[in-house]
Amino acid sequence: MTFWSASSSAITPALKFAREGLRETLSFLSGVAHALILDRWPVRLLRVALRAMNNGLSRALAAIMPKGLYVRALVIVIAPMILLQSILAYVFMERHWQTVTERLSSALSQDIAALVDLNEALGPGKREVLERIAAERLNLDIELMPPIPLPPPAPKPFFQFFDEALAKEIRRHVRRPYWIDTIGRSNLIEIRVQLDDVTLRVVAHRSQAYASNSGIFLAWMAGSSLFLLTIAVLFLRNQIRPILSLADAAESFGKGRDIEFRPRGAREVRKAGHAFIEMKRRLERMIDQRTTMLAGVSHDLRTVLTRFRLSLELLGEASEVEEMRGDVNEMSRMLEGYLAFARGDGGEQPQAIDVRALLDALKADAERSGHKTAFSISGDPVAVVRPRSFKRCLTNLVSNAARYAERIEIDAVHDARMLTITVDDDGPGIPLDRREDVFKPFLRLDEARNLDTSGTGLGLTIARDIARAHGGDITLSDSPLGGLRAIVRVPG
Repeated sequence: MTFWSASSSAITPALKFAREGLRETLSFLSGVAHALILDRWPVRLLRVALRAMNNGLSRALAAIMPKGLYVRALVIVIAPMILLQSILAYVFMERHWQTVTERLSSALSQDIAALVDLNEALGPGKREVLERIAAERLNLDIELMPPIPLPPPAPKPFFQFFDEALAKEIRRHVRRPYWIDTIGRSNLIEIRVQLDDVTLRVVAHRSQAYASNSGIFLAWMAGSSLFLLTIAVLFLRNQIRPILSLADAAESFGKGRDIEFRPRGAREVRKAGHAFIEMKRRLERMIDQRTTMLAGVSHDLRTVLTRFRLSLELLGEASEVEEMRGDVNEMSRMLEGYLAFARGDGGEQPQAIDVRALLDALKADAERSGHKTAFSISGDPVAVVRPRSFKRCLTNLVSNAARYAERIEIDAVHDARMLTITVDDDGPGIPLDRREDVFKPFLRLDEARNLDTSGTGLGLTIARDIARAHGGDITLSDSPLGGLRAIVRVPG
């Protein structure tokens, strides 16, 4: 009892010290956890570093990776195949080919060492016995030649691994001066060993020192890889072709051209194709409904305007009547502009037109209004567009140029992809910061140019809509004549 009490009194301070140390340790760990979990500044730094590394790696891969889906799919198929074949070839060379070659070279070197020992044991008068043993038991052709100097070292073959393995084994087992020739004759190996009184010449088959089935293995690997690659290329081409057909159909629909499209290919590609066809049908129904509605509205409004004209004709000739007649005509022009903008001529089909004849007609119209006009064209004069709407687009541009300029130049360039028509004038132009605003509907620039012959502010809006319906666009820039340049680009 006394011993336990003494022991307890000695252990208690130690327990208190351990408890305080544990408490301090837990407090430190809590602070670290608070810094890592609550404050999270090291975690943020690590996250930012990982994000930057990921972005850099993504940009590097995007720069070196091909852009086409077909080539990327081929890389996805070919890269694992090449990696697998490389691993198999390395394992075969390292574990099988090298090991077998080393063991065969060791066995041949041991046979040559045994012949050297037999030659010393039998003496100079037993050459026939030594040659018979070598031929019958070891399948070697030997010859004891006079002690002539060894030839100079033979040139090294392209693959030096096999010669080095055989030379290493001969040095280890024979331990005499030697000379090896592995490239003189394709199927035979000649080895000369310099002894005390003679030179031992050994001719062996190459298969006795090297693994002979390596070429067949590599040929099978290369042949199977080419066969699988050919199959992959054919299958991928068949899978990519429906995607390209879908893209062509969507592009043609965006340009206003109707081509025959039938979904084919994988299930996902067919699903996308059917979704495109359904979207195309909904858009066409919407356009037909809008055209029908606009035709009805146009008929009703024209009826009312016709009644106004008849009423004005019955009132006779007066200044007030002339003003009202001008207002009715202005309303009629505005109505035509609104309907043309809303209708967009979506039902017109693309046709091949003569661009030269179209530009000649625009030139004649501008000259009749008293403007100097010139045009030029280079490339194929025939282009596939919507004739009426495209003529309206160019008419709006030329009319806007004629309204504020004295000189107009029209230039057309038709290459393999695009038809580009440039309309230059020597008018006041449009400020740079307002050139995109003029394409907005009903916008009129009072300080520079009206940009619409009908006074509704829809001239450039209609022109750009027509260009974009063809898959192109209209841009404005400074003209070399000092005014405005309008550039129309559409697929030709």
